[in-house]
Amino acid sequence: MADMNERDAKLVQYLSEAYGKERELEASLGAHIAMTPKGPYQKRLKQHLKETKNHAKQVERRIKKLGGGGQTLQGAVGKLQAAAKGPLHAIRGTGEQEKLLKNAKTEYWNEHEEIATYLAIETLAEKVQDSETAKLARAIRREEEKMAGFLQGQIKSLTGAVAREDIPAALRRAASPKRKPSAKKASKPSKKAASKPAAKASAKKSAGTKKASAKPSAKKAAAKSSSKKAGSKSSAKTSSKKAPAKKPAAAKS
Repeated sequence: MADMNERDAKLVQYLSEAYGKERELEASLGAHIAMTPKGPYQKRLKQHLKETKNHAKQVERRIKKLGGGGQTLQGAVGKLQAAAKGPLHAIRGTGEQEKLLKNAKTEYWNEHEEIATYLAIETLAEKVQDSETAKLARAIRREEEKMAGFLQGQIKSLTGAVAREDIPAALRRAASPKRKPSAKKASKPSKKAASKPAAKASAKKSAGTKKASAKPSAKKAAAKSSSKKAGSKSSAKTSSKKAPAKKPAAAKS
């Protein structure tokens, strides 16, 4: 550490924190796996335990390349602390589902601590132009984010299981549901509401009858006027035909 410059020393400091956390979580995950029944949850925990061990190895190699050392002791201390917590995890909660829920909440919290740690390492490495460290931190962070997403869904599922296991079905229902209106009240509309549609309907009907009556009367009037015109024309023609032409008067002798 004495031969390192300020840049590498700060990177080793951050990487050492991540290394210690990974070693701590190895023991914690092992305790949780032992408590978890076989199934998708246990399978995912086992998979993440392998990822955690791999993360620790990668970080340790990177620390050594940067000139750091002595982090094994720090990792061992974190591992011992986690091992001491293991038995306490086994007595959590009143039932099996609640124990698993509390474990999932702890794991979820740990994942977000790791996400923050690796995000800081990635950002620091980018600022000091250390692309190799930034790439390593980014890859590990993404795996931690995937695990956190899985645990988020697991927490929801386990909370539902706790509710079913510890709370009677009658108490899980709504305590005071809203009363529905009675059939009589619902069937009888108010007088104002009933009168308005009736008034509108009658107004529409009267308007329709007026229009309907107006149209035939207009047609009849037009027919009458046309018949009158036709009659006047025909009478004029007949009168002109019937009137004889006047003969000229005879000349007196």
